[in-house]
Amino acid sequence: MTSISSKVKKKAKDELEEDQFTIYLTNYKDNKTIELPVNPADLMVKYESDDKSQTVVNLGEINQQGFLKLSTLQIESTFPKEEEHYVTTDDFHEPDYYIKWLKKIEKDRGHLQLVVSSTTLSKTMTIGSFEVGFKDGYDGEYAYTLELKEYRKASYTKVKKKKKKKSKKSSHKKKRTSPAKKIGIGSTVIVNGRLHADSDGHGKGLYEKNAKRKVTNIANGHKYPIHVSLTSGGARGWVKKSEVKKA
Repeated sequence: MTSISSKVKKKAKDELEEDQFTIYLTNYKDNKTIELPVNPADLMVKYESDDKSQTVVNLGEINQQGFLKLSTLQIESTFPKEEEHYVTTDDFHEPDYYIKWLKKIEKDRGHLQLVVSSTTLSKTMTIGSFEVGFKDGYDGEYAYTLELKEYRKASYTKVKKKKKKKSKKSSHKKKRTSPAKKIGIGSTVIVNGRLHADSDGHGKGLYEKNAKRKVTNIANGHKYPIHVSLTSGGARGWVKKSEVKKA
């Protein structure tokens, strides 16, 4: 014989089940599924991309679009100690059952399948964080916050290095071209040009004609980047790069 309290509980439960979803979590490792006993008040999935803002000269701030980041979902609900009227599952367990089940997946660094009934929401996810405890000094149920992050399997392909084909030796040996003569600090050069006090061309001085000089400094990026001196010492000045050649 069914008691009045049982009838009231069943009626309240049937009313709750109308237009309500159910959250199922399945462990990929052992394929075991749990149904969360109490639905959260809200269930929102967050989708975002890693866009970046940059400031461009004469244009201002622009948005540089990025790739879609892993979606996230947060569940805030409770694990009641007893099968209260607001429990939505027919397969009710004590709080420790759900807590141990979730903590084991987190410890094993596993992933789970989230399915929300009566919706198209079905995602493979990992446990980002799991908080559980008591609120408002009430110990009749465990309050918890479960943060889930989308699981995206990464696949790697090993790239094989291509072997270089050895060229057949020709019976006729090719003559090697001589490398271009480079001018550096300490090089002996022949100067044909006007001397200057600095590498920017200030302080015009004497002209050098077929003068044998020594490079003592090089200022790349300047109009007169080569500084020369007498081969025996004694600074002369700065000249253009085109006005010197290797002696």
